[in-house]
Amino acid sequence: MAAHKPKALRPFVGGLSHHSSSLGLRDQLFLEESQIPAVLGRLRLAGVGHALVLSTCDRIEVQGMDDDPETAAARAIAAVAQHAGVEDAVLAGQTYTLTDAAAVRQMFRVAASLDSLIIGEPQVLGQVKTGHRMAADAGMTGGGLEALIQAAYGAAKRVRSETAVGERPVSIAAAAARLAHDLHGDLGRVSGLLVGTGEMGELVAAQLLGEGLGHLTVVHPNEGRAEALARTLNSHVGDFDELERLLDEADVLLTALGSRRQVIDADMMLVALHRRRKRPVFLVDTSLPGDVEPAVNRLDEVFLYDLGDLERVAMEGRATREQEAAGALAIVDEEVEAFLRGRDERAAVPALNELRGHFEYVRSEVLAEAGDDAERATRLLVNRLLHAPSETMRQAAAEDGDWPKAEALIRRLFGLSRGGKGSDR
Repeated sequence: MAAHKPKALRPFVGGLSHHSSSLGLRDQLFLEESQIPAVLGRLRLAGVGHALVLSTCDRIEVQGMDDDPETAAARAIAAVAQHAGVEDAVLAGQTYTLTDAAAVRQMFRVAASLDSLIIGEPQVLGQVKTGHRMAADAGMTGGGLEALIQAAYGAAKRVRSETAVGERPVSIAAAAARLAHDLHGDLGRVSGLLVGTGEMGELVAAQLLGEGLGHLTVVHPNEGRAEALARTLNSHVGDFDELERLLDEADVLLTALGSRRQVIDADMMLVALHRRRKRPVFLVDTSLPGDVEPAVNRLDEVFLYDLGDLERVAMEGRATREQEAAGALAIVDEEVEAFLRGRDERAAVPALNELRGHFEYVRSEVLAEAGDDAERATRLLVNRLLHAPSETMRQAAAEDGDWPKAEALIRRLFGLSRGGKGSDR
């Protein structure tokens, strides 16, 4: 009895995102990294053996391969909901299921950060890699899923290298970090001073530290508040009474005091610039009203930005990313087409190998029968190789109303001309 031939595995994506669902539901279903192994276990128990789980503020998705992708996607969504204790009725109308080419395109777009709330954010690819690593650790990246994930990485790499979709900052904090880098170069050699503990100042400081700022000092009239924020930022505490001296070392100066009085004036900055031998200062005033005297902006070596300036830089970045997204999506479509074409070509290999083996068997059989008579051997070989196809073609011509298509395929396979002699070449 012939062995049962397994069904081909097909791609699927099941989940929800900012396109389909409410923020409240995404918060309910959000998975901490430590929770993902448990959900992978639920998927395996549900019969979904090849999958990864992706959980971000924008989406909760299961991406995988299965011989019944529609059912697998539904089971995947159910597994995530059950883990969070969310009833099926709550999910109604807020989830999606994608299969085959649509699923491949979704995976490529997500990896390239083209399906994110903020297009081009580099963190997304890292989140995909985390999901991939955890699925691999659980032994769930077989069945062609590994090849699909690697192809998604390739698409993301092309988008990053061939477009500017991730190059411009799109948040105020990122805009400040980019401007600081543009002025000072390597932030590892840069010292920063944060005056005050306001939320926006903290965000900008955290962004700068995340991008390699070498040293940060926090000062506040209330030393306890400075110490608390310094612990949060893993930075140093300075004495607010020594502010003028601290300005001498500040390549980056952030103000977030919000005391409704100007704590940094032009005279202070002039003295600091003289001591700094006119080394430039990048100054960000995050308070409203400002902590910095407007006249500071007229000093040649001080580059002063307020929140309005940074928002304009961020808006320009968002507009640039949106413009670049069209070209990036075209790249993704090219990569999807190449992946699907390669997959289909690989799918033909077993049948081609079987056909080659059959031809080799007939050749050996004919040679044994014909001996050294080359003409007889070649005639026998042609007749035997064409016997079964000829019978099938006659039967198809008599019974199949779609014979013209079959005939066209045969001519294409063997390069036959309609003149009846040899091939078209």
